[in-house]
Amino acid sequence: MSVKKMMEAYTKTDHTNVVEGNDPVAIVALLFDELIRAMQDFIQHSDPEKGEKDVRSRQFSRSLTIIYALQTSLNFEEGGDIANNLFQLYEYARQQLLQDWKDNTIEGTEKAIISLDEIRDAWHQLSREGAPS
Repeated sequence: MSVKKMMEAYTKTDHTNVVEGNDPVAIVALLFDELIRAMQDFIQHSDPEKGEKDVRSRQFSRSLTIIYALQTSLNFEEGGDIANNLFQLYEYARQQLLQDWKDNTIEGTEKAIISLDEIRDAWHQLSREGAPS
């Protein structure tokens, strides 16, 4: 994984947490937190009656930026099947967001969050255990 790429993409998003050092596992865990938060905000501001298109649009864009950061940080040579599976998960989340954006729905994004949340827990577990990068 390219820590530099992840940090560059992360700095383009709104963030409240700080990652110390260049721990790629902690950075990925943080990106998962931020992605799920952005997707939840996208859902929360999807009611056309409330007229929150700006917020919805910003969270949609933020979610896609984070997904892109996660996808481009994968090392397919060293990561093998795990990298491929993660790429497919990120692509699934991206497709669900795009479809919900197009259809003004939220169901796909809700499903994607459930899948991402399970993997987020694994990244946090690795981060706590101090897994080597």
